[in-house]
Amino acid sequence: MNTNESKTNTEQSQRQANTGTPGTKAKTIKLGIDVHLDRHVVVRIIDGGTPQPPQRFEPAEFMLWVAKQLTLAERVFTCYEAGPFGYGLHRDLEKMGAVNYVVRPRDWDEYHKRVKTDKRDAKQLALHLEHYVSGNHDEFCVVRVPTPEQEQARSISRQRESFQKERLRLAAQGRSHALYYGEHLQGEWWREEVWKTSSAQLPAIVVNLLEPLRRLIRALEAELNARTEEVQAAAPAELPVGLGKLTSEILDREVGDWERFQNRRQVASYTGLCPSEDSSSQRRFQGSINKAGNRRLRPALVECTWRLSVFQPEYRGVKKWGPELSNPKTSRPRRKKIIVAMARSFAVDWWRVRTGRCQARELGLKLQSFNLSTNPGFAGPVSSRRGKRRTEMAAQSL
Repeated sequence: MNTNESKTNTEQSQRQANTGTPGTKAKTIKLGIDVHLDRHVVVRIIDGGTPQPPQRFEPAEFMLWVAKQLTLAERVFTCYEAGPFGYGLHRDLEKMGAVNYVVRPRDWDEYHKRVKTDKRDAKQLALHLEHYVSGNHDEFCVVRVPTPEQEQARSISRQRESFQKERLRLAAQGRSHALYYGEHLQGEWWREEVWKTSSAQLPAIVVNLLEPLRRLIRALEAELNARTEEVQAAAPAELPVGLGKLTSEILDREVGDWERFQNRRQVASYTGLCPSEDSSSQRRFQGSINKAGNRRLRPALVECTWRLSVFQPEYRGVKKWGPELSNPKTSRPRRKKIIVAMARSFAVDWWRVRTGRCQARELGLKLQSFNLSTNPGFAGPVSSRRGKRRTEMAAQSL
């Protein structure tokens, strides 16, 4: 009898939500949204019922339809995957009164049917949202939405990173052109002092191919330097020796808010520097890092740790791992494992410092007022392949 009554109530809620007729509101409406630039595909679930057929809306039309759903139910839950469109839709939905979740993108084809459509994605989002709202928080991974200020600051540092990658791409393209004609370019071949010498020795066709790339690289470097100065200007005046203004700002902007972590495990997990694991019964296997966190944090932390190993001999991580790291008998794979462990540990320590849980000096970190003009080598992350060598050269120059 109770089952029949519940089924009847659900059917009435669905009919009311479909027709918009007055009556008792539905308790919940769940909307799984597959977001695109010119259209949104939506699947709706009302009060634990079956998913309704997908509907397609233009963005403006969709917002009007959501406003109607808010009048038909006590609470409206929505979700969509994080992507290139940012968090504008999330903020609009929250402002209207819906409870929205931005979730980590994933392959919703769990049974590998090799059929992927917008309708199927929207349906899976709605079904997983139904379970998530019911209390199963393992259904999907909710992405933290930064504040507009945090998002804008992070965009600036990420654009700087894209400029840096584009410069490397153009430089490699120039080397490729030269290699095609039997010439081998090394280092920063586009520099004026280098180009004056090398251009006189290169074939005319190679010079003709490299000149446009030189102009692009030099223009790109001007923008890169401007962005670098802008990011560094926001860094604290006093930092641990070897951390660098640029690295400090990259860490802060990527994390957004250090207070959002409740314990050291959450910090370590966000870095993606934790070992992967495959264990069952008495067997336990730990492999390489899982790379499950923020991919932009890892190179910054690893390169920073190489510098700390040179400039912070009293830091507790360096005291623990430094002797083995500097031992010439230590193998290269072992060194990689050590530096990853130190980077993960430093992320946790820096979280403690940034949240006021401890002082940098308590961890053995030596502070100094950073002067970029006197120590340009500490500006930020260095090339991952040359990180150790550059830190050693910087240490010798002090």
